[in-house]
Amino acid sequence: MNGFKQFLLRGNVVDLAVGVVVGAAFGTVVTSVVKDLLTPFIAAIFKQPDFSAIKFELNGSKFLIGDLANSIVSFVIIATTVYFAVVLPINMLIARARRQPPADPTTKRCPECISEIPIQARRCAFCTSDLTQ
Repeated sequence: MNGFKQFLLRGNVVDLAVGVVVGAAFGTVVTSVVKDLLTPFIAAIFKQPDFSAIKFELNGSKFLIGDLANSIVSFVIIATTVYFAVVLPINMLIARARRQPPADPTTKRCPECISEIPIQARRCAFCTSDLTQ
């Protein structure tokens, strides 16, 4: 039982649970904004009293175009918000963390023959010129 309790109280599980709950609440808010604010605005443009009621029938089957449009608008708003509020900042932090200062050089060029030689070398292995000067 202790192992299960440690698993549940580990940061990843708790963070994921909080993220799911907040995400569901955010999805509900966005759906409400689309249904209660954007849909009436778009419906006023198309002179339709209820945008979500736009539908057509084909052989007795109802195709609810308005509900589909509401879902698409909700998805686009949620996806855009998640991208700009979560993904973009995380990617910037990861990119900043990956930038490392350049490593100290391990080689140098011989002033006589322009060959790459170890930085501690006192004599060039290619032209045997003295580098201690």
